[in-house]
Amino acid sequence: MEFTQIKETCLYVQDLAKTTSFYNGTLGLPVIGEAPDRFVFFKAGTSVLLCFNAQKTRENKELPPHFGQGQLHFALECKTEEYARWKAKLRQANVPIEHEQTWPHQRKSFYFRDPDQHLVEIVMPGIWEGT
Repeated sequence: MEFTQIKETCLYVQDLAKTTSFYNGTLGLPVIGEAPDRFVFFKAGTSVLLCFNAQKTRENKELPPHFGQGQLHFALECKTEEYARWKAKLRQANVPIEHEQTWPHQRKSFYFRDPDQHLVEIVMPGIWEGT
């Protein structure tokens, strides 16, 4: 048996309106679920980015309580031909790019922060192939 992908990843955030503005407004990820003061969920390709208000999630009675804090990291993959356009789009939105990395086989990625200071990375396809 094997897993086919990571289906969802989760961030804990302070301000859901700022989170929605950034991930939906700036990055264009469609909102697929939301509950005021509790969570907002975004579609990213075939995966889902779950953004929870940590305190509200801690109080959950229906599902096991879960919560977290601190600055987390995740990566979004884009098409190689769209990589430069993503950098330009973020710069135009005044989102500072912290670092750009060239990986083996001339694959590139760049890093920036969301409103909660989580480290977001945009990567070209092929970053993990051959490992």
